[in-house]
Amino acid sequence: MKYDFDRLVERRGTSSIKWKVEEGELPMWVADMDFQAAPEILDELRKMLEQGVFGYSFIPDEWYGAYMEWWGQRHGLKMQKEWLLFCSGVMPAISSVIRRLSAPGDRVLIQTPVYNAFFNCITANGRIVLENPLIYNESEHSYSMDFEDLERKLSEPGTTLMLLCNPHNPVGRIWDREPLSRIGTLAKKHHVTVISDEIHCDITSPGKGYVPFASVSDECREGSVTCITPTKAFNLAGLQTAAVCVPDAALRERIGLALDADSVAEPNYFASCAAIAAFRKGGAWLDEFRAYMTENKRIAADFIQKEIPGVHVVEGDATYLLWIDVGMLGGGTGEVAAFIRKKTGLYVTDGSIYGKSGIHFLRMNVACPRSVCLDGLSRLKEGVRQFMNERGNTNRL
Repeated sequence: MKYDFDRLVERRGTSSIKWKVEEGELPMWVADMDFQAAPEILDELRKMLEQGVFGYSFIPDEWYGAYMEWWGQRHGLKMQKEWLLFCSGVMPAISSVIRRLSAPGDRVLIQTPVYNAFFNCITANGRIVLENPLIYNESEHSYSMDFEDLERKLSEPGTTLMLLCNPHNPVGRIWDREPLSRIGTLAKKHHVTVISDEIHCDITSPGKGYVPFASVSDECREGSVTCITPTKAFNLAGLQTAAVCVPDAALRERIGLALDADSVAEPNYFASCAAIAAFRKGGAWLDEFRAYMTENKRIAADFIQKEIPGVHVVEGDATYLLWIDVGMLGGGTGEVAAFIRKKTGLYVTDGSIYGKSGIHFLRMNVACPRSVCLDGLSRLKEGVRQFMNERGNTNRL
């Protein structure tokens, strides 16, 4: 491999949210990888540092071209320049779009368990969360959509928006064309606009691609707003750069006004240059990262199956996150996650923050050097063992 993903990068003392933990603790919770960005991106940023002036800027044409080329070549979505609006981040953009395309008291549908910030950006803007829980197949440890429930809730008065997670965080599911097409048809039928958060789209297993919602059909394209960014795949979250892709001109005008009013569209040349470098020069790095990440996930799934009987990893070909079914432990995962952290120092995420249907799951981030991944797995095994022992169940481990 050209790139060294086994290298340990010290992140304590760098104001990292992820690594704001006690000595000896191992954070594997927030979706933030422990690898340096691609050298090709770092080289571009060094050039800017050497120039040394960071004044006000505009978005260069190369920024639009980089997005258009990447999505056309990698994902089969032929975007037009005017569809793209610069924004400082996916979640600020989603909040602005919610305010512009709905009214206080409207319902915004989400498919739970889902990224917890979705709940916050809906309720903080005075809208109502409407849950369409995914169907969990316990025997196959996989998820699918409940379309009967989806249509019933899309048809409810006051449902104006659907917030889609594509691919899905935390369950790691890549949605294929058929369910996405059905969403587009139902959304048009019931006059609902779909906001598709596609932040994890480039983090898929080798040989596995994702399907952009806007590429599926005319209904999907014209009735949607898509949020895209290099920040998750290329570990650039601190640079705050993203794009909103809006094919429909009328929607685009309304959303552009919202982004400007909320200062979400304030140009950032430093961030835009990072995005250009990522999409035009970072492809080889990303492909090697995807292979490394997928091997981490395979190792983790095999370890958990062999070493922690009764605990299962949900099948998924997207994201660098494990969605782990620990329902056999009993109780809520808030208690389980807190116990494991206290006893072993392993910090994973309590699945209940992603909605009621996440109550029996933990989320674990394996975008880290392999030695760190193996350390985390050992701590997970030990934490589960101690949890079961304290509850008098010693037969499983």
